[in-house]
Amino acid sequence: MVLLTTRFAALGRKLMAVSIVLLAICTFLPLGTLLLYPLETRFPPWDASRGAPDGIIVLGGPIDADISAAHSTPVVRNGADRLFAAAALGRRYPNARIVFTGGSASLISGEAREADYASTLLETLGIAKERMIMERRSRNTFENAVFTKALVMPKAGERWLLVTSAYHMPRSIGIFRKVDFPVEPYPVDWRVGDRVFSLDNLSADGLRRTDIAVREWLGLLAYRLWGQTGEFFPGPAA
Repeated sequence: MVLLTTRFAALGRKLMAVSIVLLAICTFLPLGTLLLYPLETRFPPWDASRGAPDGIIVLGGPIDADISAAHSTPVVRNGADRLFAAAALGRRYPNARIVFTGGSASLISGEAREADYASTLLETLGIAKERMIMERRSRNTFENAVFTKALVMPKAGERWLLVTSAYHMPRSIGIFRKVDFPVEPYPVDWRVGDRVFSLDNLSADGLRRTDIAVREWLGLLAYRLWGQTGEFFPGPAA
């Protein structure tokens, strides 16, 4: 639009046309679904037949700490399934320790920390406060893994579940492997169904799915380049 007022107006019109086409593709075609599907199907559902876990780790992300602080109550924005799953697992396995790991990813955040509000929600969902271990310093998934390991000091032979969104599971598992903390994936919060091509996928919500998927694929690449995962696209253990 700026170029339209200059001698490069023709280039400006071409760039605007390309932008509109790309926006339409990302919004109304199943591009986001195509990108999310391999992420969400990388790990199968957790097999409960192997027995009770020793601990349950829930990655932060669902709660907006700053808005929660502003209103003095937990505000859940996305990925609430992580909290529901943690509460359900906690009730099913009463001897398992429950760890919520999440501080604040905001560069301009104050003292608000996601873990402080997660404890309130988990208690409301039936989890006793004395069972919870709250990790409130981490700002990203790598710090989730590092700080949680230092906090719980897992012993050889212990089984820990990792609860996070299905699309985020490959990167999360890769990071926990990198810091030598064996965990078992417990994916939740799926964004696509069991079919890539479906009329349900042709909607304005496609832009949101594309945004989530592109961010996650870029995250996989960045974490691999930074050496915070051992492989680009981690999968189930052999």
